[in-house]
Amino acid sequence: MPIIEVKNLSKHFGAIAAIRDVSFEVEEGTIFGFLGPNGAGKTTTINILCTLINPTSGSAAIAGYDCTEDSSIVRKSIGIVFQDTTLDRDLTAYENLMLHAYLYNLKKSEMKDRIHDALHFVGLYDRKDDTIKKFSGGMKRRLEVARSMIHRPRILFLDEPTLGLDPQTRANLWEYIVDLPKKHNVTIFMTTHYMDEAEVCDRIAIIDRGSIIAGGTPEELKKTVGGDVIHIKTSDNTRARDELEQHFSLEVSEENGELYFTSSRGDACIPEIIQTLGKTVHSVRLQRPTLNDVFLNMTGKKIRDEKMSSSDTLKEDVRAYRRRFGRS
Repeated sequence: MPIIEVKNLSKHFGAIAAIRDVSFEVEEGTIFGFLGPNGAGKTTTINILCTLINPTSGSAAIAGYDCTEDSSIVRKSIGIVFQDTTLDRDLTAYENLMLHAYLYNLKKSEMKDRIHDALHFVGLYDRKDDTIKKFSGGMKRRLEVARSMIHRPRILFLDEPTLGLDPQTRANLWEYIVDLPKKHNVTIFMTTHYMDEAEVCDRIAIIDRGSIIAGGTPEELKKTVGGDVIHIKTSDNTRARDELEQHFSLEVSEENGELYFTSSRGDACIPEIIQTLGKTVHSVRLQRPTLNDVFLNMTGKKIRDEKMSSSDTLKEDVRAYRRRFGRS
C-alpha cells in the first residue's frame, strides 16, 4: 500500500510553474529516490510533502492524510535530514536529541531509551557527552539521522544527506541509512546527486523542468539507455568493423582507436565476437549503463550541470514558509 500518494500536483509562483501535474506513489518500507537537476522542482515537491507550502492544484497525502488539510498529523509522521546541518553546536549530542524529543512531546519515560537506542544505532553512544563543535561532518550527519528517528516517523526525508562528505564517510553513513527500513520500519524519500547512492533505491522518479519524465527501478531505468556498450581494440579496426557489421548486423563506431557498439546481450556476444575476429583482437571491455547515463539520456544534462536557475522559485518557497509559520 502506498504511504505517499501524489496526484496531479502543481505549484505556481506567479508566472513561474515550479512543478506541473506531478504524480507518483511510494510504497511503505521502501527507499524512493527523487532525482533531478537544480531547478527541476525537487525542493518544491518536498516542501509540499513536508507541509511547508501548499500546492496550487492537485493533492499530496502522507499515510492517508492530506498534506494541506491534515498538516499537523502529517508532521508527526515524518522526519527530515536537511542538506545543511541544523544541530546546535554548543549542545552535546545527547542534549540535541533530548531537545528534539521535547519538541515532539515524547513521554519522559520513553526519552532516555529512545535516545540511547538512536545513538547506538549510528555508533555515537560513546560520544554522547561531546559538544557538536567537536564532531566531524560525517558524525554530524549520523547524529542528524539519529535525531530524525527519535519520534519514530513513518517516513524519513533525506535531502542530499551526504553532500560535501568524503567517499569513505559517505559509504559509512549509507551503511546506517539502508538498514533503516528493515530495523525501524521507516520509508525513505531521498534526493542525491551521487548516482551511485541512487543505486540503493527500490524505485526512482526523475523530475526535470517541473515534470516527472521517468520512473522505475534502477535496473528498469538503465534498460532504457539501450543495452551494454562493448569497446574493442584490434590490429586492423577497418577490417574488424566490416566483419562486425557484416556478421552481427551491428552499428559500429570508432573513437580514440577503439571500436564500440551497443548490445542488449553484452556478456553473451563477446565470445562470438572474439571467435570471429580471432588474433586481431587486442582488448575487449564491457561498459554497462549507469544511472548517470540514464539521467543524461533523459534530461540532456548531468545531475549538477545547471546552476540555481530556480532562485526565484526558492525565494518564493522561503517567503511562503515564513508567511505560514510567522518567521521573519
